[in-house]
Amino acid sequence: MPLLARLKSSSASAGRIAVGVALGVSLTFGLLAGAPKALAQDAHEHAHAAILPAVGDGPALWSVSDADSTIYLFGAVHVLRPDTPWGSAKIDEAFDASQTVIFEISNPDDQSALTPLIRQYGLSPQTPLSSLLTPAEFADLDAAARTLGGTGAGLDPMRPWLAGVTLSMAPLVKAGYDPQSGVEMILKHRAEDAGKPITGLETLEIQIGTLAGLSEPTQLAFLRSTLADFDEATTELDALVNAWAAGDVDTIDRLAVTEMRADSEEVYQSLLVRRNAAWADKIQTLLAGSGTTFIAVGSAHLAGDDSVQAILQSRGVIVTRR
Repeated sequence: MPLLARLKSSSASAGRIAVGVALGVSLTFGLLAGAPKALAQDAHEHAHAAILPAVGDGPALWSVSDADSTIYLFGAVHVLRPDTPWGSAKIDEAFDASQTVIFEISNPDDQSALTPLIRQYGLSPQTPLSSLLTPAEFADLDAAARTLGGTGAGLDPMRPWLAGVTLSMAPLVKAGYDPQSGVEMILKHRAEDAGKPITGLETLEIQIGTLAGLSEPTQLAFLRSTLADFDEATTELDALVNAWAAGDVDTIDRLAVTEMRADSEEVYQSLLVRRNAAWADKIQTLLAGSGTTFIAVGSAHLAGDDSVQAILQSRGVIVTRR
C-alpha cells in the first residue's frame, strides 16, 4: 500500500490523513483538504443520520479500568461514506456510559483555528513546489489540482506536505467519502447534544506540526506518492475501512502500520510511536482519577506492536478487548 493510504489511516485519514491518516493526523484531514467548501450538507445533519448496523461484532473496542475508573479506547476512521455500516450496541453503551469524551483534538471542525497555522507551517513561497518537482511532476500536480477546481500555480506556494494532503482528498470526495461522516465528527455532535465535555489528547498545532516537521525528502515522497497513486487512493482506503468495520485489527496492522514502517521509519515514529507513547501517559493519568471516559483515535494508533494498548501493557496496565 502506498504511503498516502497509510498516512490516511494513521490518521490517514486520513485518514489521516486518509489513515484512515485513516491521517494519524487525521482529524485535521478534512479541514486541511478544504472539506468545508466541498461538502453541501450540514454537519449536524450527518450527526443525526442513522448509522447502519455493522456486520458481525463491528469495530474493535477496548477498555482499561481500576476500582473507580473505566477508560474505553475506540479506533476510528476519520473519513467515511455516509452509508458505511459501523453501528454497534457495545460502542453505543460505552459512549453513553462515559461522562467525558476525548478525541485526538477537541476542535476538528474549527476552520478559523486552522488558518493561522497553515500560514505558519504550510506555506513556503520562497521555495515553491515548482522548484522542487520536475516539470512533468508539476504538470501532474496541475492536473490533479484542476480536479479540485484549482491549478498548480495556486498550490505552488505550499509546502509539499500541505499540497499532498490537499490533493489526496479529491478522489475520496469524488468516491463519496466525507469528513463530516467520519466517526469523530458524528461522536462529537452526539457528545455536544448530550452535554458531555469534550477534550483532546493533543492540539491542532501539534497535529499540523507533526506533518510540517517531517523532513523535506519525506514530504516530497508523500506528495509524489499522492500524485502517482491519485486514482488508487479510494481502493486502498476501502480495504482499510472494511477491515475496521469488521473489527479486523490484524489487517489494519498489516495494511496501515507494518507497511507504513516499511516505507518510512521517520513517518512511523512521528505519526504513530511518539504520539502513542504520549497518549499512553495521559491515559495512565486519567486512570489515576475516577469516572468513565470514552477515547476515540485513529484506528492505526490501536494496532500493532507499538499501539497505545501495547505501550500500556508494557507498563503493567491491563487492557481488555470488549
